[in-house]
Amino acid sequence: MKKVIYFLVLMFLPSTAEAYIGPGLGTGVIGVVLGTLVAIGLALIAIVWYPLKRLYRLLFNKEKRSAGTASKTTKLSS
Repeated sequence: MKKVIYFLVLMFLPSTAEAYIGPGLGTGVIGVVLGTLVAIGLALIAIVWYPLKRLYRLLFNKEKRSAGTASKTTKLSS
């Protein structure tokens, strides 16, 4: 158990790393993160938007269809 605690302490309290992140790598990381966030956002919008769009068409096209058939029946009867 002591070894596990010692390992966890070493993992979560690292010393400083002597590393250089150049502008190319930094820009690439930012691009990947932003691309992933945009993809997740668009997926969520698609999941919500298309059912609402279908419901909107269902509700409002029904009114147009009933108005259109009423005008057709009046034309036929006259």
